[in-house]
Amino acid sequence: MNDLTNLLSRLRDQRPVEWEQFPDFSLYMDQLLSYMDRQVLRFDGDDGLTAAMVNNYTKSGLAPRAQGKKYGREHLAYFTVICVLKRVMSTRDMDLLIREELRDRPVKEGYAAFCQSLDQALNITAGELAGRAGEGDDSALADTAIHFALLSYAAGVAGSRCVALLRERKEPPAKGKKEKERD
Repeated sequence: MNDLTNLLSRLRDQRPVEWEQFPDFSLYMDQLLSYMDRQVLRFDGDDGLTAAMVNNYTKSGLAPRAQGKKYGREHLAYFTVICVLKRVMSTRDMDLLIREELRDRPVKEGYAAFCQSLDQALNITAGELAGRAGEGDDSALADTAIHFALLSYAAGVAGSRCVALLRERKEPPAKGKKEKERD
């Protein structure tokens, strides 16, 4: 199986587990890290979750603290979301979105909504990849890479703008800025 066929297969098939499929027992840190490697698409060991990251995300309040030294279903849901989003946005933006998504619903429901959106995004990407030429020559591979880089750019602009609009609604402007505008 060539590399793009493998990628296409993983885009179509690999998904984080549903809430009910999370282990019904708590995990220690090393088990959490190993579990997260299977929750998200990764190639060649690129930017996986580390113990230092878990500690930093927990200290910043982005993820709940471990219960003792163990991580349960809620932790697995939070870290799955974080592992996906950390590739495309800042911790500050992730914090805003996670808090907003969980404001009026339990973690289980927020996680299900996240997985549904991720599934749609992966299916769209798989469809785009399937419609492009095979690995072929370097030029075709470069064209495919440019295509997806530009899609990423466009989606990133849209996502960043939505976060900025949400932040404007949730966070009052700094006092100094409004006062200067009135003068």
